[in-house]
Amino acid sequence: MDIDKMEFRSWMERIATRLDILSESLKETQLQKMNVDGEELLDNQDLLQMLKISQRSLQRYRTSGRLPYYTISGKLYYKSSDVHQFIRDSFNNPVRRTEVNK
Repeated sequence: MDIDKMEFRSWMERIATRLDILSESLKETQLQKMNVDGEELLDNQDLLQMLKISQRSLQRYRTSGRLPYYTISGKLYYKSSDVHQFIRDSFNNPVRRTEVNK
C-alpha cells in the first residue's frame, strides 16, 4: 500500500497530537497522587509493583505490624517513609565469604 508524503505527514501529526494528550494526562495523574502532610501515600497496587511481592505477603507484613498502614474510605494506604523504613529494616546483614581453600 502506497501513501503519499502529505498523507504520511497528516498521520504523523495526528499521532503527535495524541501523544501530547497522553503526556498531559500523565502529568495530571501524577499531580493527583494522594499526599498527606506533603508525603506521598501509596496504595496496595503501588506496593505490590514496587516490592514485587504477592498480595498475601503484603497482608502478612500488615498483620505482623512490620508495615504500618492507614485506611481511608475502606482503602489501604502506606506512607512512603514507612515503606522506605520497612525496606531498610528488611535488609539482612551482608554475607561475608571466607576463603576455605586458597
